[in-house]
Amino acid sequence: MKQSKYIDHTLLKPEATRDQILNLCKEAINNDFASVCVNPYWVALCAHELRDSTVKVCTVIGFPLGANTTKIKVAETKDAIEKGANEIDMVINVGALKSEMYEEVYQDILQVVEAAKPYSVKVIFETCLLSDDEKVKASQLATKANAKFVKTSTGFSTGGATIEDVKLMKANISEDMEVKASGGVRTAEDFKKMVEAGATRIGTSNGVGLLEGSATSSDY
Repeated sequence: MKQSKYIDHTLLKPEATRDQILNLCKEAINNDFASVCVNPYWVALCAHELRDSTVKVCTVIGFPLGANTTKIKVAETKDAIEKGANEIDMVINVGALKSEMYEEVYQDILQVVEAAKPYSVKVIFETCLLSDDEKVKASQLATKANAKFVKTSTGFSTGGATIEDVKLMKANISEDMEVKASGGVRTAEDFKKMVEAGATRIGTSNGVGLLEGSATSSDY
């Protein structure tokens, strides 16, 4: 797979403007990224801008806390797909997982996966808030719910992706599932290490810089 297709070119800042979203789409087309990842409000605009390209429109559900009810997450998912999204990144209910409410967490993921069909769902764990045992359990629940990806982080909490977390998640999902690393992938060397650890998608706000080998920061 070409390097650019590992990248979800991301802009999730609340203050992102229309012009910035349009530029994000332009950069994604010019660099042949896997997707743009934006907040739900911008999905329709991105779908229009990317309609003649191979770049997907990814959006976030239950973002960034994951504490929305499942009903709301499902409604968000359906609305986003109606507006042109073709990848869904959902945040798990972190508090429910830490409370060992595993059936609730499973149903939360499963119902979003069902609502998103036929499109892929990436399940965001927020690994900086979880123990290794909780990361393993979340990986198992996402696998059971037939998600396509497990994903490390929102980029809005206390930490981002680590090599150790990518390896742990990869070891505890099915063979046909993938790992997305997001948050803190700041340099071309970071990118390389994440891919070597097993990540097949990288969420970054500086995809262009990563490809050029000049990235110095990432907000996602």
